[in-house]
Amino acid sequence: MAGSSNDSSPEHKPSVWLCHQTEGIEEPEPLWLTDYERDTVSKFSGPRRREYLSSRWLIRQAIAGASGQNPSGCRPVDGRPVASGEPGGWQLSLSHSHGLSACATLAGSPIGLDLEPCQRHPQWHKVARRWFSAVEQEWLFRDDDPNTFLKVWTLKEAWLKATGRGIAGNLQTLEVRRNFEMYGDRPEEDWQASCCYIEGFLVTVVYRGSRPIWPDFSLLEPPPPAFALVQAETLESSWEPLFQRTIRPKR
Repeated sequence: MAGSSNDSSPEHKPSVWLCHQTEGIEEPEPLWLTDYERDTVSKFSGPRRREYLSSRWLIRQAIAGASGQNPSGCRPVDGRPVASGEPGGWQLSLSHSHGLSACATLAGSPIGLDLEPCQRHPQWHKVARRWFSAVEQEWLFRDDDPNTFLKVWTLKEAWLKATGRGIAGNLQTLEVRRNFEMYGDRPEEDWQASCCYIEGFLVTVVYRGSRPIWPDFSLLEPPPPAFALVQAETLESSWEPLFQRTIRPKR
């Protein structure tokens, strides 16, 4: 099933920009890197270095696509790329796994993104037993479906990114119950979650908004040689919507 994210609502919509990484020789650092990024990439080599450069290229493409600016004039804030630095006003979330990078954007509101390969779920019983709540363990073990576990895992990861926290000690701040009914530890009642399949990956987005809205998805061509910051072409792609939910405050 191909999804359509067209929506006439004036409310700001989350957008997700994706690209596959390419294999290649070690190339010189692109001139558009900030000093912070140049210092960071100098610590990497091989696939990890190319993954980092691909993600930094994609972030600029995502900000450009969201803002209507040229990619060469776009950059994230230094450090963890949670917001745009130029132009300002956009919240960001980055995720990459197994050769696919993704960047989510939303104007002025927190957003979190997580993606995982659809077949990635080794030793999931052990993970759930160690980190999930008793309520979550009960229904997950009863269902005994690794794909269900993976949906719960990406929901938790995206929630923590959207609320600005790491995994350690925080995985139970979002409780996911049967049928993906969700309760978070934030008092606001306008947290939303969307989950879908695209390009063989499970992609989950958590964001602040008054109602559930399917994000816009754009699959971009892979980075060109030397990671040139030209406007990337959009490739044909389809996505399969799974579910949307409002995250309710814990009582």
